[in-house]
Amino acid sequence: MKLNGHTLSGRADEAVALLRALANPHRLLILCRLAEGERPVGELAAEIGCREAVVSQHLALLRHDGLVAGRREGKTIHYRLASPAAAAVLEAVRTRFCLETGDGREPLVSPRKDP
Repeated sequence: MKLNGHTLSGRADEAVALLRALANPHRLLILCRLAEGERPVGELAAEIGCREAVVSQHLALLRHDGLVAGRREGKTIHYRLASPAAAAVLEAVRTRFCLETGDGREPLVSPRKDP
């Protein structure tokens, strides 16, 4: 695969915003769940093991960036993945990190240990 630096330069900010959203473990898990289908906040919170308030804060950021959208049903908002670009990147993440291949691949990068 060859990246076109000239073409990317016009959309680098957009790419960085998407990658920044995916760089947070909670947001990555939220987006992965939403890639599987629409979910309300409470269900997302239970699935990723996080408080609803925290999930709501992350969803607000993701919504602001145009990565998710919500549909109100009574008092409940059901969220869904709204970005084809995010869906494509999540599929690449799923292929690389979520499929059990048993091939013993080494990680692409080592997780950074914060002091």
